[in-house]
Amino acid sequence: MRRGIFDSWQSARPRDLSATDVRVVMIDDRSIEMVGPWQWPRYYMARLTEELANRKAKVIAFDILFPERDRVRPDIFVSLYPELSPAAVAEVRSLEPMDRLFGEVIGASPVVLAHAGVAEAPADQPALFDAPVTGKMPPAVERWPAELAAIPELDDVAQGHGLINGKPDVDGVVRSLPLVMLVGGKPRPGFAAEIARNALGAESIAVAPSAVRIGGQAVPVDRHGRMRFHFGNFPSDKIISAAEVLGNSKRLKADEFAGKTVLVGLSAEGTSDIAATPLSAEEYGPLIQAQAVDAIMTGGWLNRPAWVEGLEWALGALLALFALGCAALGRTGRILLALAFVALPIASWLAFANAALLFDPARPMLVGAGAIAGVAMGLFAVARVERERLREALVQERVMAAEADGELQAARAIQLGMVPPRARLKNLDPRIDLDALLEPAKSIGGDYYDAMKIGEDQIGFAVADVTGKGVPAALFMAMSKALTSAALSRMEADPATMAAAINLELLKDNSEAMGVAILLGILDLKSGEARMVCAGHEDPLRVSAEGKAERIALDGGPPLCVADYDYPLETVTLQKGEILLLVTDGVTEAQNAEGGLFGRDRISREGVLRGQSATAIVDSIRDRVRSFEEGEEATDDLTVMALRYVG
Repeated sequence: MRRGIFDSWQSARPRDLSATDVRVVMIDDRSIEMVGPWQWPRYYMARLTEELANRKAKVIAFDILFPERDRVRPDIFVSLYPELSPAAVAEVRSLEPMDRLFGEVIGASPVVLAHAGVAEAPADQPALFDAPVTGKMPPAVERWPAELAAIPELDDVAQGHGLINGKPDVDGVVRSLPLVMLVGGKPRPGFAAEIARNALGAESIAVAPSAVRIGGQAVPVDRHGRMRFHFGNFPSDKIISAAEVLGNSKRLKADEFAGKTVLVGLSAEGTSDIAATPLSAEEYGPLIQAQAVDAIMTGGWLNRPAWVEGLEWALGALLALFALGCAALGRTGRILLALAFVALPIASWLAFANAALLFDPARPMLVGAGAIAGVAMGLFAVARVERERLREALVQERVMAAEADGELQAARAIQLGMVPPRARLKNLDPRIDLDALLEPAKSIGGDYYDAMKIGEDQIGFAVADVTGKGVPAALFMAMSKALTSAALSRMEADPATMAAAINLELLKDNSEAMGVAILLGILDLKSGEARMVCAGHEDPLRVSAEGKAERIALDGGPPLCVADYDYPLETVTLQKGEILLLVTDGVTEAQNAEGGLFGRDRISREGVLRGQSATAIVDSIRDRVRSFEEGEEATDDLTVMALRYVG
């Protein structure tokens, strides 16, 4: 009940953050589109840090953990390309690791790194420096056996380190953050406290059982060392996309970060840290930390000293005695009693609004009401408990829904981002008219296509469908697509050799038992000969200049990643004006409301493909499939590729 009352006060009067000196740089969807999927190479993190430092940021705090080394290191790069010459391998290995460059930027910038309290730290993690925390810790301060730090190249040169651990209350809502904690018996600062210490220029954090002093600010804390702070709506103009910083957007003011405290965090789909607050069921974690830093530096905390609880009990006892005494006064007594009950929440509101003091009016009101109707108040308390349970369930449901939506959108972005854009396909070579499209179903699958020029007179192409649904299928598709693209671009071999190489790589580690149905081929632009390999995929169609389509029956073999199989190389020669048409089962197995299938015959029925360009053909097939479905939800990805041999 107390939490609900105090949350209501915050909702009624959220803190004004319009003048905050804290800025939040978000690695959001725009940033991911600009740089690539998270985690970014350390090169971009160094660029982001350097840009913020050049703009005179006072403190740069990363609400991101860096316990692992860069995934784009020279030694990893050369291991991916065994065909590199010894000289090239030596040259690549001689490159300076980006972790070291990132560390140099951090060492030259006012950077605070996030640590995390954990049950066990990595065995190779060096011993950590003692934190600038002194004094007597609160009695029930949060304790952790070990601490997860950044890699030494970054951690050793950072200006500060703070723990980002911050459990919500039992109802799943974050109302406070720990300013100090114990790790292995040693005092460590919370993330927000360490940022504020650097922003205020304080040498250390002085701790007492009921307060934490940072610079000139004495912040009240509870027995767990947590600061309650007054939430507000963080201004949208103080939240900047990392894409704008890296791209030197003209919309950024020259002094946007000058003298400001800057937090860098994640908000892109599938990566974000989401929590509930008194004002919102879904809030990004970096914005909560930013509000905590602002509260420390500007006095935006809420105070509930120990004596307030004693005052509440005393007022409850007085109200109970007053209620018993007023019973004999009749109507006048009831009016006085009602006024007393009304005065308590008003006093609580005035204490909150004018002194940032958390006075719980419910305790004295409940004690007084219990003297009048104990049973009624007991039932009321049960109802309130049920309301809190339902509220917690609602918050958890919303968080889970947000996470599920983020997973779905992340998988969709992976799927669409891996295939080449249609505009690029049209300009591969004037001797071929080529186009393709991919439309994912609502339930994410794993279709992909690829096409590229090989040498002067050949076009490599592929259409594939990964078994399974959801993010695992999308990720397996991404790996399969990368292997297919690498084979087409780097292997001077026939498609059968390429298929064998891709199959061998996929078979090495396929814990999810997935497969890839693929049609892989190379078209000779001089002769029109198409050499193809079919691994469990739909047979292609050959469409004449008059629009007549015939099925090219291929022997083929099982899908890739099912067995070590010697796939046969099969050929077909296209005449000028003829079209090679490839589709996935999202076309042939599309269903209407009655459960009927689109099938293969409807693709070329009534000569609808006669004399059309590749673009018109793929769009026409897509439109006719959607019309056939009559608004029904698609059950699988739809992929179409058309290659018209111009000669």
